[in-house]
Amino acid sequence: MTDKYDAIVVGGGHNGLVCSALLARSGKQVLLLEANDQVGGAAVTRQFADGYSVSACAHLLYNLQPSVTKDLNLDLSLASRDMTTIALDDDGGHVRIKGGTVTGATEGDGAAYKAFHKRMTRFADLLRTYLNKTPPRLGAGDASDIGTLAQLGFDVRRLGKKEMQAFLRLIGMNIYDEVMERFESSVLRGAISFDAVLGTHLGPRSPNTILTYLYRLAGDHGRVAAPKGGMGSVTQELARSARDAGVTIRTGMPVKRIIVENGRVTGVDTEAGERFDSLTVVSNADPKRTVMELVGARHFETVFTRRIHHFRSRGNAAKLHLALDGLPAIPGVQKNEYGERIVIAPSEDYVELAFNPAKYGESSPQPVLEVSFPSFRDETLAPTGKHVLSAIVQYAPCEHKDGWTDDARQGFESAAIRVLEKYMPDIASRITASELLTPADIEKEFHITGGHWHHGELTLDQFLFTRPVGGAQQYRMPLDGLYLCGAGAHPGGGVSGAAGRNAARAILKREKAA
Repeated sequence: MTDKYDAIVVGGGHNGLVCSALLARSGKQVLLLEANDQVGGAAVTRQFADGYSVSACAHLLYNLQPSVTKDLNLDLSLASRDMTTIALDDDGGHVRIKGGTVTGATEGDGAAYKAFHKRMTRFADLLRTYLNKTPPRLGAGDASDIGTLAQLGFDVRRLGKKEMQAFLRLIGMNIYDEVMERFESSVLRGAISFDAVLGTHLGPRSPNTILTYLYRLAGDHGRVAAPKGGMGSVTQELARSARDAGVTIRTGMPVKRIIVENGRVTGVDTEAGERFDSLTVVSNADPKRTVMELVGARHFETVFTRRIHHFRSRGNAAKLHLALDGLPAIPGVQKNEYGERIVIAPSEDYVELAFNPAKYGESSPQPVLEVSFPSFRDETLAPTGKHVLSAIVQYAPCEHKDGWTDDARQGFESAAIRVLEKYMPDIASRITASELLTPADIEKEFHITGGHWHHGELTLDQFLFTRPVGGAQQYRMPLDGLYLCGAGAHPGGGVSGAAGRNAARAILKREKAA
């Protein structure tokens, strides 16, 4: 005996939760199946040591789309909002960045950054509009696609001739050349370069890193927040919204396969042996896993599976969690600033040198880090008087040339701690427990091919109407009834909810037109 639903969503990451909630709000009977014991995907809060909890993968909120918050009536509690980025300098002359303001750099850099931020946020606003729309198909001849393309051209022209030329010139460029041209401070250049490559298999000299920088700004102009209770509180709020809308959520239910009969999807089989029927199956898994594992390449044309095979999704960011018996001393950082975002990327060349080993399957001996002490403003995450350090550490290739052996893991963790010690001399003596998640661990724990947070690189050939690949650009896969709603679809990763919202709207629009 099987259960039948109007739609089945495979994967309870934040985009899956958003998509399922919006489908249910339209009156559909929706089932969401999550492999892990809690929903949230890579945005969950869990213990990593006795009494110490942390946002397991994604740890700061900067990209959640206001349209998602509004549509789902979300009520989010933030421990920190609009955090200052403190870019650490070897000599204690740290640079602080907040909005369009820089302190700690030269007066000239302050003015240059204000102008740079103003231009970049204007370009990011243009981008943001199209992050929240179904991307048009090139050459399709559909009136809606033609209209969207025409509107895109009109919006670019509205920038004015000078800014339009600058936008078209910059969009495919690397961030390295831009910061070298504009800023004197190496620490400021390093911080901006780091933001452009965070979570990617790219270095500052790589093409498209201005695009990735704009993508980050398209969330909320680069403003960063820390949710109370960790990132898991965000996805639990999304789950609440989904359940209130009528979504049936089943956790601990990994899907074994998406069933295909007579050339269309008809439901799913779970690892537990249960079958659920639906003529609409929406995958929150990444494109490679969806096509190659859950459905099977034999159900698609060879050209399409070849494109999916070549979709670039090499994760390069690790996550380090440290349980501390107290806050470490950071010369030049005041006690009240421990609740801010801390970046260790002393220069643009330092970031590039950190990236170089990853090209050859090696981890960085001197990595770059984004650090936060979430327990500083959220005492629920650590025992009284104790603290948690949460850090993104780059670069760590998913496919390490020697494999992620115990020695390789320990070597990379030690390298990260050595870098921390340069700025926090007593950090090692404060550590009571640690956890390192390499991209290989992220792949295994969160079921993401390559451990890539965006489910695939954000580059011009994998962006907007080319994401993930030709034949699957508008959430609908080339198999009747199958859709994508995860970060591998437009617009990409980050805890934004845009892909889930766009997918739900595309599904409802198509069914209405049918």
